[in-house]
Amino acid sequence: MRYELYYWPSIQGRGEFVRLALEEGGADYVDVARGTGRGMGMPALMRFLEAKSVERPPFAPPYLKAGKLVIGQTANILQHLAPRLGLVPRGEADRLWAHQLQLTIADFLTEVHDTHHPIGSGLYYEEQKREAKQRADDFLRNRLPKFLGYFERVIERGRGSYLLGRRLAYADLSLYQMVEGLRYAFPRAMARRRVRYPKVMALRDRVTARPRTGAYLASERRIPFNQYGIFRHYPELDR
Repeated sequence: MRYELYYWPSIQGRGEFVRLALEEGGADYVDVARGTGRGMGMPALMRFLEAKSVERPPFAPPYLKAGKLVIGQTANILQHLAPRLGLVPRGEADRLWAHQLQLTIADFLTEVHDTHHPIGSGLYYEEQKREAKQRADDFLRNRLPKFLGYFERVIERGRGSYLLGRRLAYADLSLYQMVEGLRYAFPRAMARRRVRYPKVMALRDRVTARPRTGAYLASERRIPFNQYGIFRHYPELDR
């Protein structure tokens, strides 16, 4: 099957979690909004969003076309892809556990976004800088260690190198993305705190070293972090 991923073409955002799974799983896919030619590019993404023929429309990108299925929400997309790409064990308990971890990562990601847009996404950062400073301070002091500490304990209790134990799953790719995004957004804070979470940081290194994912990260397919995505670097928020 050739998958069609629909997401904004100039940012990593939530779509990057799906891209990482597709790349590590060796899937045949097309990143529609980044493509050229007939049926590709931003017009194709917008047409699909507005098409009345889609009976179960997604709320917003990312969404995935898999045959006749149209699947929205990052965690939902990954839950569908993972068993087909060999990125989750077959047992129900393991699949539910991986999905639970992915939903926790989704909560984590929202809190990162809210460090620079604590009042509203429709406002510019410059319109909420004071509130962003307060939110970022609380995030770095309280929420960041809570989330990273949780994932550190999960790896430790799993008695392996990854969140589910000895075998990589899609949640590991997503945790990798969180760590990389945080290193971009809060380089000073992460540099000081990395020694507290050695297992999380080791997982990050293992994911980077995987042949398929490593090749993707080194390619032009990987969109660089920038000031328009979820992870943004504002020096005044980093401490």
